[in-house]
Amino acid sequence: MILASKSPRRKELLSVISENFEIIPAVGEENIPEGTSPKDAVLLLSRQKAAEIYSKYKNETIIAADTVVAIDGKILGKPKSEQQAREMLRTLSGRTHTVYTGVCVIFADGALESFAEETAVEFYELSDEEIADYVATGEPMDKAGAYGIQEQGSLLVKRIEGDFYNVMGLPIARLSRVLKSKNKG
Repeated sequence: MILASKSPRRKELLSVISENFEIIPAVGEENIPEGTSPKDAVLLLSRQKAAEIYSKYKNETIIAADTVVAIDGKILGKPKSEQQAREMLRTLSGRTHTVYTGVCVIFADGALESFAEETAVEFYELSDEEIADYVATGEPMDKAGAYGIQEQGSLLVKRIEGDFYNVMGLPIARLSRVLKSKNKG
């Protein structure tokens, strides 16, 4: 099995399902056509990543995922600067947003299964000082929506509705079921 991701969080989460996998990150450019919904975007990107790695490793099961944060129909990717991280966190402050993770599994026989999971996340109202302090940790810089729920970003979250692990980037319970259903068939 190959995980097509360099995310340490996805590696950690996949190890709950199996210790027997390699990591070979997809390196292709991520292009989302204008007007694509957040859910369709994560499905598209996860399929692109899985297909890229499957083209080189056809005898392996490939798992790829992509996660975005969306609010008001707009996708918030990874911030490119501290200023952008502060702006994203201000947008999320005191509001509920949705985290979407698309997962694509291509099995060694070429069969493909993909799904998108969504989780609603509500933030506390954040002061400018709280936002500045959090951005100063550096944590927001490699995270969709400028926060990580499993680290200090957890202090920003008032409540979630849905799969916690989806917010971390890999809905492992659902992925486990997809992998098991193929092994039974």
